[in-house]
Amino acid sequence: MMAAAAAKAMARLQRLWQAKPTFWLLLALPALPMMAEFFGGNVHRLYYPSGVMAVRLVVAALLLTPLSLLFPQSTALRWLIRRRRAIGVAGFGYAALHTLAYVVDEGSAAAMVAALPDPAIWSGWLAFVILLVLAATSNDASVRRLGRRWKRLQRLAYGAAGAAVLHWITLQYHFAPALWHVMPLVLLSLWRVGRWQGWWRR
Repeated sequence: MMAAAAAKAMARLQRLWQAKPTFWLLLALPALPMMAEFFGGNVHRLYYPSGVMAVRLVVAALLLTPLSLLFPQSTALRWLIRRRRAIGVAGFGYAALHTLAYVVDEGSAAAMVAALPDPAIWSGWLAFVILLVLAATSNDASVRRLGRRWKRLQRLAYGAAGAAVLHWITLQYHFAPALWHVMPLVLLSLWRVGRWQGWWRR
């Protein structure tokens, strides 16, 4: 009897772990202290963690395909690939939080328009707009409506990652942290292109 009860409890835990709301909760947990800072009036403390989290999640979503090609037998990667859309949308959510902090901090549309010529600003807006479009089309209805064009549209995520890194570098002039975050994606993307072109076989 005890063994059966334990097996049922384990089955419930496994179903809970596999449930989509559980994964969304895990993705949202880092936002809790950020929102506390926001509502506490410490907008500046929101900039760095929200921006870094957005970059990490977008890069993570893009890394899943080359990693799955490199490790085709990995069950963990297959599990994550089924949730890739959620990871990308969560990346947009943190980017939106980052942008909200900027809007509140600037305080007026005139100030934001005046800052647009700065590469550190327009690159951030470019990344946000791309992620907004991708998040808005990250649903089954858009997949059906766009067909093959949906995958081509989702490749804009590479542009969003590039714009976010440019925003990071030009804003802080610290190359190392931004490059460390994006370098795995650059290397694995080169490996993937080389695999497709047959460079490595030659």
